[in-house]
Amino acid sequence: QVQLVQSGGGLVQAGGSLRLSCAASGNIFNSRTMNWYRQAPGKQREFIATITSGGNTDYANSVKGRFTISRDNAKNTLYLQMNSLSPEDTAVYYCQTNFNGRPIWGQGTQVTVSS
Repeated sequence: QVQLVQSGGGLVQAGGSLRLSCAASGNIFNSRTMNWYRQAPGKQREFIATITSGGNTDYANSVKGRFTISRDNAKNTLYLQMNSLSPEDTAVYYCQTNFNGRPIWGQGTQVTVSS
């Protein structure tokens, strides 16, 4: 059973920072591309960042330069460092990967940015 368990998030003032974590169970993490998505109220879930098994990264334009995706393969953990947060970043954040042809999602973590 593959599971992604998220931690971090919470309430922060505009301009602040938060770090999200996503711990993967099972011996799948090191070989997988890992992703972060988010879903704001009333909006569709959107891609925000990806990191390959080799450490190559890419970001949505909305977060580029402010968010950093990283991974620690020794700890089977994915991270999302979020800086210069704004109220528009308020959303539920999800980590995600694919396994055996199907998507696996974390449970979601609420991030709320106050103005």
